Amino acid sequence: MIVGVLREGGSENRVALLPENIQTLVKKKITVLIESDAGTSSCASNEEYVDAGAAIQTKEYILKESDLVLKINPPEDKDIPAGKVLVAILNPLSNTDIVQKLAKAGVTSFSLDMVPRSSRAQAVDILSSMATIAGYKAVLVAASKLPNFFPMFMSASGTIKPSKILIIGAGVAGLQALATAKKLGAVVEVFDVRSAVKEEVMSLGGKFIEVEGSTDDAAAGGYAVEQTEEYKAKQAQLIHDHAVSSNVVICTAQIPGRKAPLLIHKKTVDEMSPGSVIIDMAAGSGGNCELTKKDETIIYKQIRIIGNSNFPSRMPADASKMLGNNYINFLNLMITEEGNLNLDFEDDIIKSTCMTHDHEIVNQKVLEIIEMESE
Repeated sequence: MIVGVLREGGSENRVALLPENIQTLVKKKITVLIESDAGTSSCASNEEYVDAGAAIQTKEYILKESDLVLKINPPEDKDIPAGKVLVAILNPLSNTDIVQKLAKAGVTSFSLDMVPRSSRAQAVDILSSMATIAGYKAVLVAASKLPNFFPMFMSASGTIKPSKILIIGAGVAGLQALATAKKLGAVVEVFDVRSAVKEEVMSLGGKFIEVEGSTDDAAAGGYAVEQTEEYKAKQAQLIHDHAVSSNVVICTAQIPGRKAPLLIHKKTVDEMSPGSVIIDMAAGSGGNCELTKKDETIIYKQIRIIGNSNFPSRMPADASKMLGNNYINFLNLMITEEGNLNLDFEDDIIKSTCMTHDHEIVNQKVLEIIEMESE
């Protein structure tokens, strides 16, 4: 069997596999093809891939000869591996067009951002891996842009108060942001609709902001769900009050398959102190801040609003290392020790991540969204 790894385009600096991952596949007598310079931005040279047992090839050759293609972001139309197996991060609930194109091209596609939330699936959970990096990097970026210290300083020149950080969303990214901000000496408050995360927030030294009457849904797999209008009104006021007194607001709140909830309104930004920083990691799905612009940094009344939903690409070496391990763990579920492809659709991880097969869309959630979009 032949596995091909494509180079990412645009501003993406990560790669699906690093040279250290190649040996695992080579031991199964799998031929590994790497597009030339695919790992350069992740500090991995073509020579290192060759030394690890891979062959450097062109994109065209890889798309033609590979049985299974690995990518991070969805392929462009001209790069769809027709009739092949594709493993990528498709964001299918918000990007149904690519799913339909893959089905039409006869691609058996797997989207690793659809991994189920289970103990067994943790080894292939790319969302958690990348959220860890995003939370860490977001705090460092905020600290570098803020015109204040994060920690308290006491000296003969006087006392500098610690910065106050508000983190919206206590998922993996939010908790990592909390841990990093506390290490830098900031005072941190965290808001989340899920009361179940309160203990985790407090254990990391954060203050949990709680709104009574939230709705938790066990079927949501640990993600946030839509709330009642009454709850949203209470939530809006509480977030406003805490945001205007904060130096940094880090937004991470997202609902899979839906537009990110609007939590920081323009009127809130209007009342924030000059020099404050808003980091909106939900920018890719609409943003938690009303003024956010995807992939842009804007200055509004001396408030810096950074719309970045791909912080992991700014730490490509370690991000690619974590991604590569996730990809290899996933491939181990579908490739036998003899190097043959074995798609077991009874396996919950394989079933949950498979989007298209035999020219059909096979994921029920995606089908429901497509049906809603067509109405």
